[in-house]
Amino acid sequence: MKTAGMIGGLGPESTVDYYRLIIARYRARKPDGGYPHLIVNSLDVDHGIALLNSARLGDLTDYLTAGVELLARAGAHFGFMAANTPHIVFEEVQRRSQIRLLSIVRAASAHARALGLKRLALFGTSFTMRGSFYQEEFEQAGIALVRPKESEQEIIHRKYIEELLNNRFLPETATVILSIAQRMINEDGVEALVLAGTELPLLLRNSSVQGIEFLDTTVIHVDAIVDELLS
Repeated sequence: MKTAGMIGGLGPESTVDYYRLIIARYRARKPDGGYPHLIVNSLDVDHGIALLNSARLGDLTDYLTAGVELLARAGAHFGFMAANTPHIVFEEVQRRSQIRLLSIVRAASAHARALGLKRLALFGTSFTMRGSFYQEEFEQAGIALVRPKESEQEIIHRKYIEELLNNRFLPETATVILSIAQRMINEDGVEALVLAGTELPLLLRNSSVQGIEFLDTTVIHVDAIVDELLS
C-alpha cells in the first residue's frame, strides 16, 4: 500500500479537513475495509506568512523542501501540500524533492477543464490572487482566471489572515465574499468561483446561493490524492 505524506499546518483547520476527507473518500472507494496510510508534517503557518510578507521565497522554498524531506525519510511514497498559497514555489520544491508531489493547482485546472469551464473567478490569499502560478496553469488549459478588484482582494486577504487562519468562520464574512462573487458573475461574466484557499471551503462549503458555483480545491485535491493512493 502506498503512503501519502502531507505538508500541513498551513493552516491547521484545513489540515484537519484534508485528513477527514481523505479517510472518507478512501473508504468510500475501498468499502472492503482498511484506512489510508498518511504521514503528516505540520508546519508553522505564521512563519510561512512572514516569509511571504517579506518576499523571502528562497527561504520559503527551503522551509517547505525540508518538510518534504522529513516525509520522504518517514516513508512517504508521494507528497502534497494541504494549502494553495505555498504552491507559489511548488515547482522548485518539486525539483528538489525525492518524492513526487501532487499539485492542488494542477488538479484544480484539470477538474475545471473536464467540466468545460472557460472563465472563472479566483479567490484566495493576496499571494495567490496576485501571483502567476494559478494563472499560468489555467491558461495552459485554455481557461481564463479573473481576479477580484484590488479593494476586494484586500478584503478577502484580510478576512483570510485575520479570521479563517484563526479558526473564525463568520456568517457575515461569508456574506461579504459571496457578494463579491455575485458581482463578478454579473459584471465579469465568470462561470464559477475557484476557492483557491483551503480555508475558504470551510467558510463557504455549506453555503447555498443560487447562481454561484464553487470549485472546492480541497475536495478536488483530495480526490487526486486518493486516486494516487489506490493506483
